[in-house]
Formats: sequence, C-alpha cells, structure tokens
Amino acid sequence: MGILSGNPKEEPLHYGEVFDLWSAVLVNNGKIAGYQTMLNHAGDEDLKKLLVEASELCQGENKQLEELLKENGIGLPPGQPEPPEACLEDIPVGARIIDPAIAAGLSADIAAGLVACSQAIGKSIREDIAMMNAQFHAQKVALGGKVLRLNKEKGWLIPPPLHPNKHGDC
Repeated sequence: MGILSGNPKEEPLHYGEVFDLWSAVLVNNGKIAGYQTMLNHAGDEDLKKLLVEASELCQGENKQLEELLKENGIGLPPGQPEPPEACLEDIPVGARIIDPAIAAGLSADIAAGLVACSQAIGKSIREDIAMMNAQFHAQKVALGGKVLRLNKEKGWLIPPPLHPNKHGDC
C-alpha cells in the first residue's frame, strides 16, 4: 500500500480533504459572527442558549480543524471581526430579525453542516479525517434535535403539507 499504509496522521491529505478542512473553518468563522449578530436580535432565552451552543460548537470544530491545517502546513482562511453587542431594544422593530426566522436559519445551517460533514466523510481517505467529521456530524445531529424541539414548542415550525394517515383504506 506504500504511502497510505500505517498511521493516518502520517499520510498526506488529498486536495479534497484540504479543501473541506479549509472551507469548514471559513464557514464556521462566518457562522460564529452571524450567531453573535443573531444573539443581538433574539428575544427568546431558549433560542439564545442554542445560538451560544451553536457558536461554541463552531469554535470547538475550528480549534481541531485549524490545528490539523497548521500541522499540514496549510494557511488558515481569514477570520471575521466579532460583531459588537447590541441591546435588543435599540434595534428598530422593522429592522429586527424575529425569533422564528433566527431559529429557521439555525435549522438550515445545521442541515447544511450535516450534508457537508457527510460529504467530507465520504471523500476522506484518512481515517482520522473521516472520524473527526463523523464526530462533528453527531454533534450537529444533537444540536439539530434541540432546535427542532424548540421550534415545535414555540410554534415556530412551519411544516410542509401533512399527509393524512388513512388506516384501513385501500
């Protein structure tokens, strides 16, 4: 097997792995800044907790991703400036992002992150990269469940047309 046999950490990354790692850091940088902005707009305390959790999840991923990129001599993508904190009452009502929209955006981010992790797992040839993305995937699944539960509890979930269950009909 040559170069790809032995310790995965000693194997070279292929270009797809490099792109996925680098892109994940770039996307997470944007999400962290975006979640801080959403915190400024959010009024619901449960939603705020999930935004903080999502931001911390991105920060934790970036710590692992950046370390791996540095170990492999790959430059890091640019960071995002941290948005300033604002008081919700200082944001004009017409300019506020409402809680249901924030929660929907968070749900969409998680869904996109699940797909990105799955694709990265599928194209990885290094087991450590695949396992790291599997870990990220599992964390996103858990957070997604919390956001779904919140959306249902608050009445923010807008379901597609529901199919009636017709038991016994032929």
